[in-house]
Amino acid sequence: MPEEIELEMAKIQRLREVLVRRESELRFMMDDIQLCKDIMNLKQELQSLVAIPEKEKTKMEKQREDELIQKIHRLVQKRDFLVDDAEVERLREKEEDREMAEFLRTKLKPIDKATQSPTNHPEATQCVSNYPLPNYPLKLNLSSV
Repeated sequence: MPEEIELEMAKIQRLREVLVRRESELRFMMDDIQLCKDIMNLKQELQSLVAIPEKEKTKMEKQREDELIQKIHRLVQKRDFLVDDAEVERLREKEEDREMAEFLRTKLKPIDKATQSPTNHPEATQCVSNYPLPNYPLKLNLSSV
């Protein structure tokens, strides 16, 4: 029985980790969408300024054009950093998944041996052994929670 409780706790911890990861992915997606919207808005404004013939542009329009180019450049750099950060996070999570899978395999081996006895219940090993590791992008149905 203590092994079953320990496995159930591992399952709950794993589910918590998956949910935290998904929240992180959603935050990244929201940030990425906002950055893309900001970049698009600035590009539209820049296009309207670029459409004005150079001879007809006022000093303020030329300054605004330069400002827009700098802002777009900063936002693109910020987005690049965000994407790089997300990739590092993805690789870290992949390594954690590998370590967790190995941990679960080592934990399940002693229990598998114990459940081979006719007096034990085979469903005790199913609580974690049938618990899938996520394949990203993960889709969760939280409507039942």
